[in-house]
Amino acid sequence: METFAAAAPAGNFFPSLLFLACGTLVAALLGAAHRLGLFYQLMHKVDKTSIQHGGENVAAVLRAHGVRFLFTLVGGHISPLLVACEKLGIRVVDTRHEVTAVFAADAVARLTGMVGVAAVTAGPGLTNTVTAMKNAQIAQSPVLLLGGAASMLLQNRGALQAIDQMSLFRPLCKFCASVRRVRDIVPTLRAAMAAAQSGTPGPVFVELPIDVLYPYFMVQKEVVPANPPKDLMGRLVSWYLENYLANLFAGAWEPQPEGPLPLDIPQASSQQVQRCMEILSRAKRPLIVLGSQALLPPTPADKLRAAVETLGIPCFLGGMARGLLGRNHPLHIQQNRSAALKKADVVLLAGAVCDFRLSYGRVLSRSSKIIIVNRNRKEMLLNSDMFWKPQEAVQGDVGSFVVRLAEGLKGQTWASDWAEELRQADQQKEQAFREKGLMPVAQHLNPVWVLQLVEETLPDNSILVVDGGDFVGTAAHLVRPRGPLSWLDPGAFGTLGVGAGFALGAKLCRPDAEVWCLFGDGAFGYSLIEFDTFVRHKIPVIALIGNDAGWTQISREQVPSLGSNVACGLAYTDYHRAAMGLGAQGLLLSGEKEDQVVEVLRDAQQQCRGGHPVVVNILIGRTDFRDGSIAV
Repeated sequence: METFAAAAPAGNFFPSLLFLACGTLVAALLGAAHRLGLFYQLMHKVDKTSIQHGGENVAAVLRAHGVRFLFTLVGGHISPLLVACEKLGIRVVDTRHEVTAVFAADAVARLTGMVGVAAVTAGPGLTNTVTAMKNAQIAQSPVLLLGGAASMLLQNRGALQAIDQMSLFRPLCKFCASVRRVRDIVPTLRAAMAAAQSGTPGPVFVELPIDVLYPYFMVQKEVVPANPPKDLMGRLVSWYLENYLANLFAGAWEPQPEGPLPLDIPQASSQQVQRCMEILSRAKRPLIVLGSQALLPPTPADKLRAAVETLGIPCFLGGMARGLLGRNHPLHIQQNRSAALKKADVVLLAGAVCDFRLSYGRVLSRSSKIIIVNRNRKEMLLNSDMFWKPQEAVQGDVGSFVVRLAEGLKGQTWASDWAEELRQADQQKEQAFREKGLMPVAQHLNPVWVLQLVEETLPDNSILVVDGGDFVGTAAHLVRPRGPLSWLDPGAFGTLGVGAGFALGAKLCRPDAEVWCLFGDGAFGYSLIEFDTFVRHKIPVIALIGNDAGWTQISREQVPSLGSNVACGLAYTDYHRAAMGLGAQGLLLSGEKEDQVVEVLRDAQQQCRGGHPVVVNILIGRTDFRDGSIAV
């Protein structure tokens, strides 16, 4: 049989090969021209006389998205965007540590439902934010972190503070992008803001190299040599640099849409809502556990509260859902959650997750019917392969789901003796706390008694920020938020050091609220220096430090099990004096002032209302009162 090679005329092979080679070369040249931006530059010119800079584009997008505050620690990489934000009326608040800036942005996100924004400089400025970004990821807070970076021409060449920042933040963020041209700033930021709020909210990161933020004439001075070499290689390098500069600024100031993009928020189907209604309608002892996701937009807190009241089902509130029903509501059960979950025949986990907080699902009875709703499928089904099984697993927005459930079950009632049984258990636990508050301690003040007085003193417009272990664990049982979105804790990551940043963001969001921060003495060490920030920016907050001179939550377990208190001991430090050295007001409460606790708390309120940040150093005894896993 005649082969193809033999059949084909030999003369046809070489023109085909030549055509293929030319085509490949042309494609490569076209690709190179595209990458160098040569085609784009034909249609979009560079205004070499403009003094505008990329920071103005950043500020314009933030303003179009309703951003009112930008938290930062200044650095030369990001100066243009800070100055531009100030000019557009966005309040720039500088902190003493980058992690505080991100914690403050996190608080803004949680309390407003909008994206909280922080900007920090390159390298160590960004690495200092990693803990706060991970905390925001686990707490599902929509935070935008803007990070400076070395010039693109100098990356991977040993420039100051130049590291692979993208690899660092990809595991922490829903969206990561590095802006390569000034014209890309606006669309990249719009996409980042939408990603932060869509689906399961979370942090996003946008890297802004220094050469996309500064004006043309300054970048030109740094990039293009004043006296370029005359040899061939020198001319090629000069052409490359000039083209790099032109592509960087081509089309930079052309009008672009700056406002928010549509959000993608998952919703439960009508069939899923109907099935859940049928399960609940047959319940005798229903129970709801509401988590932070329930308070996410688009459902307003007051509408969610009305839906919970319409359902009439007893509920436990956790995370950002604390305070949803106010200080004292007959449907809000606060104690003995594990026992209640074991008795319930239907449990609705609305934004609650079967992680360590619910003993990985082991607190749920095998005979109970479990309905779980969550925006995140992986989180929704956590540990369902081991310790529990959902009757209905609904991936969708929690607040909207509860409202639709209430509308469908309107008029449905449940036996009153179930709620009364739970309330009686609450009352018994509260009586036990009252008795513990009267117990003597070896020295200083009984922390349970002090926190009971704090609970009586808090005004209706207070926001509670909690940061600590032992003292805060006790406060979680005793101190009640007065309304929706008035409680801030780190969330499931259990991060110490959130206090100052959360307080900063909370007071700026709610200037008429009284912000009370409850600190353990160990945790306060992270936040002390930020009282300089509060003083400089005239942000009055009240900090109460439960000072028992140690990492007592750890010590309580470490000493009996391992026989040593190593690394657990602190001192009864004069934190109030340290705060006074930073310009804040400082007050001391000790056993000698046992009859003046309320008076000192009132004094702190008056100082705060006068515009001064206040630190109250409360010397407390090391108690061994305990209730389950929470030390009181």
